[in-house]
Amino acid sequence: MFPNRPLALPLLLSLVSFSALRAETIERDLVVYGGTSAGIVAGIQAKAMGKTVIVIEPTSREGGLTTGGLGQTDIGNKQVIGGLSREFYRRIAKHYHEPTSWKWEKREDYKDSGQSRTEKGEETMWTFEPSAALKVYRDWIAETGLELVHNQRLNRETGVKIEGGRIVSITMESGEVYAGKMFIDATYEGDLMAAAGVSYTVGREANAQYGETLNGVQTAQAKHHQFVKGVDPYVVKGDPASGLLPFIDPSGPGEEGAGDKRVQAYCFRMCLTDHPDNRIPFAKPEGYDEQWYELLLRNYEAGEKGLPWINSSMPNRKTDTNNRLGFSTDFIGQNYDYPEASYAEREKIVARHRLYQQGVMWTLAYHPRMPEKIRAEISKWGMSKDEFTEGGGWQEQLYIREARRMVSDLVMTQNHCQHREPVEASVGMGAYTMDSHHVQRHVDAEGHVRNEGDVQVGGFPPYPIHYLSIVPKRGECANLLVPVCLSATHIAFGSIRMEPVFMVLAQSAATAASLAIDAGVPVQEVDYAALRARLEADGQILNYTAPPRPAVKFTSLDSIKGIVVDDSDAKRTGEWILSVLMSGIHQGYHHDNDARDGSASAVFTATLPSPGRYEVQVAWVPNANRASNVPVRIEHADGVAEAKLNQRERPAIDKLFAPVGTFRFDGKGVVTISNAGTDGHVVVDAVRWVPVE
Repeated sequence: MFPNRPLALPLLLSLVSFSALRAETIERDLVVYGGTSAGIVAGIQAKAMGKTVIVIEPTSREGGLTTGGLGQTDIGNKQVIGGLSREFYRRIAKHYHEPTSWKWEKREDYKDSGQSRTEKGEETMWTFEPSAALKVYRDWIAETGLELVHNQRLNRETGVKIEGGRIVSITMESGEVYAGKMFIDATYEGDLMAAAGVSYTVGREANAQYGETLNGVQTAQAKHHQFVKGVDPYVVKGDPASGLLPFIDPSGPGEEGAGDKRVQAYCFRMCLTDHPDNRIPFAKPEGYDEQWYELLLRNYEAGEKGLPWINSSMPNRKTDTNNRLGFSTDFIGQNYDYPEASYAEREKIVARHRLYQQGVMWTLAYHPRMPEKIRAEISKWGMSKDEFTEGGGWQEQLYIREARRMVSDLVMTQNHCQHREPVEASVGMGAYTMDSHHVQRHVDAEGHVRNEGDVQVGGFPPYPIHYLSIVPKRGECANLLVPVCLSATHIAFGSIRMEPVFMVLAQSAATAASLAIDAGVPVQEVDYAALRARLEADGQILNYTAPPRPAVKFTSLDSIKGIVVDDSDAKRTGEWILSVLMSGIHQGYHHDNDARDGSASAVFTATLPSPGRYEVQVAWVPNANRASNVPVRIEHADGVAEAKLNQRERPAIDKLFAPVGTFRFDGKGVVTISNAGTDGHVVVDAVRWVPVE
């Protein structure tokens, strides 16, 4: 009765294929693949230079990580962020100057902190909600008339047409064809670069390859975000025959400093809230496997005290939440295949990361084996109803910390970051710590579980990034620029890989592409003098001379009367960071990096010359980002006393010390300062006992 029905599906497929073959080719001067923050900035710059441009975004949401949850901007030094990158953060500030942008809290109640803190009088703002970043970008795109298309993925197998060493056109899975004079790969994965046959690498280089010290396997550096000692790695405790618990690499850690194909861990930068009207409580995900979290539970049972997150405040009682401690939101070792994986395989990897992280949050908030203190704090929070609404508060954008990296005629290395090798053709500057998250989880020589791969080495001034690191090797591809998956080693990329820097490099890439079109030359032969002149005219910062360091403002111990115990002599537990500021007593002070979780304490013990009454005084260097409720515990001859310090205010005694009480001591004094339940950075500098007549 329906003779044509069996032919319907084949005929439809035939028509679709025929339609794809006849798809109209869209031609522009510049084709940008990847609507990340870098891709958007590249498009805006190309339009400013009078070029026709189209930005192709493979997903339904532009902005990449900047609109995908990474609202706590990693910078290093704001002074080296210029051009359109800085303009984005100006627009963020303008957005939050509008009263209508504040729904869930008052503007005056919001306190940003850390390196992203907005200083008084600053015209930029560096912390923001994902929805705010998306609005800023969409308004900017509309204002400039930038052409952007969504949901168009590159055909990675046959979609790049190359003639004479140049990309002629790229074809999407849909059949859409985009032709251009120049192309920019602004993806986090480097898909266009790879499909065009450009040289690249994945994983960690051996230290010996480029004369580095922080690349390859780094067990000695793996001090932070680590398990407490003694966590058993086996399914049945103490029984290796029972097998390893999930996600422990049986082949690790490898030879120190040796290269491998392992990739630093990914996570979702969650936008959480504790506002009851906007909070979605953490739910136990379908497919939850408790064994995935056995190491998390054992870590607390072995003595872990802290909260396993960096829960940075964003406007409207929201957060940007990141990994912290030995077992947290990073899905360590489960992303090695992602850079080269097919789209379908990547979707499975992303889904598995989401399942893992949803399970982490439910376990922390509600599992009966978790300490009550941890459950009580975590369960106050949840996903935000008004962010990533299509995913119930969960975003699609996974934090791809690194994937492919181009290998060009110049590879940025640790030596460039630390100014051991010069860079003569700057197109932007990096300034962040050389930073890698953990890469693998393994069993150490003592039979306990450890993480490996975390490196956090800074202390160097901003450094220039070479133009040759964003273009392919001479002769490989004459009309492609790669400002995101640029030519850098694993550890150098760990410093460069910040969203503001990607935007800076993308503006420079679009400028170079435009100049190459005008001059009719390959990107490798762009006149650098002309490029530099245009970049500087557009406000890019290509070199930076730090202002003279302020004179050391340390107060010497010899100049202070009384019995003084410095923080360098205190017994510190947990993570305390030595301040880079040249202030404080003796050699400066330590701070807890705004952890707020009770994981850090410092015990000051004094031997007093004689029994009697002493006034106890505590020193700190004040700042607006300090905690106003620092707990102090004083052990004295008659018992224990407790006090709270407001470290946002300047100490009253000689602008150094503040009294916490007068007590009787029998020759020994003990003062403990911690970060339990604090609301900002906690500083430990010195404690003084002053005899009272």
